[in-house]
Amino acid sequence: MKPQLLKASPNPIHSFNARQDNVPYINNRWHYHSEVELIHFKKGNGTQFIGDSIKRFRSGDVILIGAHLPHYWRFDDVYFDEKENTSADVRVIHFNENFWGDVFLNLPENKLIKTTLEKARRGIQIGGQIKNNIGELLEQLLQAEGSRKIMLLMEALTSIGNCTKTRLLSSIGFKHNFEDSENDRIHAIYEFSLANFKRKIQTQEVADIAHVSVNYFCRYFKSRTRKTYSQFINEIRIGHACKLLIENKINVKQICYESGFYNFASFHKYFKSITGKSPLSYQREFFNDRKETIISPA
Repeated sequence: MKPQLLKASPNPIHSFNARQDNVPYINNRWHYHSEVELIHFKKGNGTQFIGDSIKRFRSGDVILIGAHLPHYWRFDDVYFDEKENTSADVRVIHFNENFWGDVFLNLPENKLIKTTLEKARRGIQIGGQIKNNIGELLEQLLQAEGSRKIMLLMEALTSIGNCTKTRLLSSIGFKHNFEDSENDRIHAIYEFSLANFKRKIQTQEVADIAHVSVNYFCRYFKSRTRKTYSQFINEIRIGHACKLLIENKINVKQICYESGFYNFASFHKYFKSITGKSPLSYQREFFNDRKETIISPA
């Protein structure tokens, strides 16, 4: 799959970039860059694609993405609807692994940071109370000046390294392909899939989007993503089901059909296969975690 190469804007005043985004469409496509990315979604919900990983992101999430790892943040449609009073609030840090010099990461005291950046090549999802602490550090970093900015970044990376509730996102075998001829194909497939996952999608439809034959599309998609298109679309559907479970507005059977499944047994099977939990267990765990976060001391 060909992601788009993006380059962070050079800044002669600072050694790395830190910004706040309040719109959902900044770099809103399948892309990669030579910089490491540390992102905090203070406000925002959607679907994230990182390497060959597909899952929901939601307000409060913190993710560290290594250099050259393709990714795509697709905010929910409500963020693009001018009639809705819904806005995003995201903090993004981009930095080169060696911006502090070739020797720095090899210092014994920085072993934890170096190991954390190595793990980030697969993408790291940060959980627990630590993600709230990192969000606060990034808030300070946006306002900081001088060496304080570097110190705050080091503190955030050290916190990630010490966190016991992290998850590596992309599989260890994921490899990306940067052929120019495939520049926009993956983005078109993702956009089509996100717009149509609630209904039954014929393989011919998505093959037409990719401008290839059905047989070629099946081989192509499996060779690039290490999964079939059927597995891919079911992951999107389960991600949407997770969103509905968290919103807790409709019952599980309604969620099954609203997520594009027509058989409750299949929905339950795929949900447990992808998340490792039953739908109700997932919902209970989310609300228990949120309760613990709220009552945890600052």
